[in-house]
Amino acid sequence: MRREEIEPALRAALEASLAFQGSLDTARVGASAEAPSPGPLPEAGVGAAEALAELVRRAEGRAVASAGPRYFHYVVGGVTGASLAADWFASALDQVASSATGSPLAVDLEEAATRWLAELFDLDPDAWTGVCTTGATTASLVGLGAARQWWGERLGVDVAEEGLSGLPRPVVLTSGFVHASVIKSLAMLGLGRACCERLSSDNRGTLDLEALERRLVSMEGEPAIVVATAGEVNSGRFDPLEAIADLCDRYGAWLHVDAAFGLFARVAPGVADLARGMERADSIAADAHKWLNVPYDSGFALVRQRSLMAKTFRLVAAYLPPSSAGGPPPRVPANLGPECSRRARALPIFAALLSEGRAGVRAMVEGHLQLADHLRDLVAAAPDLELVDETRLNVVPFRFAPAGVRRRDLDELNRSLGQRVLEDGRVFVGTTRYRSVICMRPAIANWRTRMEDVDLLVHVIRELGARVLEEPRSAPSGSPRP
Repeated sequence: MRREEIEPALRAALEASLAFQGSLDTARVGASAEAPSPGPLPEAGVGAAEALAELVRRAEGRAVASAGPRYFHYVVGGVTGASLAADWFASALDQVASSATGSPLAVDLEEAATRWLAELFDLDPDAWTGVCTTGATTASLVGLGAARQWWGERLGVDVAEEGLSGLPRPVVLTSGFVHASVIKSLAMLGLGRACCERLSSDNRGTLDLEALERRLVSMEGEPAIVVATAGEVNSGRFDPLEAIADLCDRYGAWLHVDAAFGLFARVAPGVADLARGMERADSIAADAHKWLNVPYDSGFALVRQRSLMAKTFRLVAAYLPPSSAGGPPPRVPANLGPECSRRARALPIFAALLSEGRAGVRAMVEGHLQLADHLRDLVAAAPDLELVDETRLNVVPFRFAPAGVRRRDLDELNRSLGQRVLEDGRVFVGTTRYRSVICMRPAIANWRTRMEDVDLLVHVIRELGARVLEEPRSAPSGSPRP
């Protein structure tokens, strides 16, 4: 631990990072090498230079090029120059972003960045309190934590102080679009996974609005929490937000919107109607490491009633600064979310928004929507590919479905093909089960992705699909091989 090690280590990290970033457009996407043995912890340290060199060696062949243009597996963006540099700067500054006592800079920029995010999405920045999180899972934890406090108060109990004992099982109503992270948040909050009721009308998971209203009527004035999805992960579909907001207003329910990437529809006029009604929600969860293209991990929560956040996540200890006497309460991010130890996560968001502006973010989103349409058209035109659903946003679900293969055998064919695509490494996209079939669900959210990358995706899937089809394999019992 020597001061003179810092500059050479940072310069070496810069050189290695530039090399990695420079290779992204052409590099293999998936990991290819076997994991090296970690070996025992050395008794004597090797120093910063050798430690970094070993880290770079281990990254070769093991780091996934998820920041590159041909990574379509999860809905995740890359990193822009401004956001990457700001993330490095945040680590160098090493701020304690829990309160202004720890870092006035971090708190100032978190307030500015979350206000800008509200403005970007045409939400009233004075009506919403924003807090930076590790991602949409933690953002949903924040929004649903505030909803839990609201629910308890409607029943006459301060849940944050007194707990859930003696209260009835909460009612959380949603569609089949609900993401697993929302269910996880309900479990962590003690509300329970079983409290979630999915009201679906088809095998997509589409919300049954009539069933939702019947269930709200059955509550007879008791509080309910409604969770809507803006951007279903397999298809990009949206719950009908305006209709849901109408019902929540009519029956006094809390509306939480999981808008991990769908929130960005509000910046693109061509799809903004999908997200109309989100401005009437009580809480919103979203990711910045998706369509904003800041480094992983980064998310944010927006909540209307700041007091509910503060009651839920309040942090009290003798060594912490007291609240100011009189005037508005100071902004203390550690009192608005679950983390007490917080890095300056707002810096890359602030830099990305300042660098690109509203017009730059809109242009990126619209460009990705055009690429999704291009992918849809390629799939529709290919004789051996089949769309599994229409394209609603930036996710295009489809499968390999060559002539002569029976429908019941397509799942196993596509499962095998999905594994082969990951092993091949030229593009990176996995499989999912959607509408009762196994299919691919590529998502386009990286600023680097171009039309030729989408063309390559289709080419690789068709090429590898033909190879898988030609390989001898065990046929299902009582049926010939396709």
